[in-house]
Amino acid sequence: MVPTQLRVIYGDTDQMGIVYYANYLRFFEAGRTEFLRAKGMRYRDVEERHRLLLPVTEAHVDYRASARYDDLLTVETSLAQLRRASLRFEYRVLRDGELLATGHTVHACLDPEGRFVRMPEEVAAVLRAGEPGA
Repeated sequence: MVPTQLRVIYGDTDQMGIVYYANYLRFFEAGRTEFLRAKGMRYRDVEERHRLLLPVTEAHVDYRASARYDDLLTVETSLAQLRRASLRFEYRVLRDGELLATGHTVHACLDPEGRFVRMPEEVAAVLRAGEPGA
């Protein structure tokens, strides 16, 4: 599990000052980006060096409580599943220890031409490092 801290900006909120529901997917993306960085790999490395694209094929969010403007959030990201040509990340969004949302995303492994490919072993090894259940 890799924690990432984010501050809710005004543009993340709706007219009521509550984080707009779709922005949780942006928070998940920030969590994935920092997950890779914590493992010593950048998304840019995955795309350019390994020629691997990881488009989202499934996304799910369970909302429990509202985040608001200026809240400091922690997005906890973990790799739940790593298959031959796909992977699944799970997320928890917290504010001061209070669970606000949980969710997951599933990603396909594609080459730059959009064809399914096997996850390169070098990338898989980096992703698996220290992850239970991956």
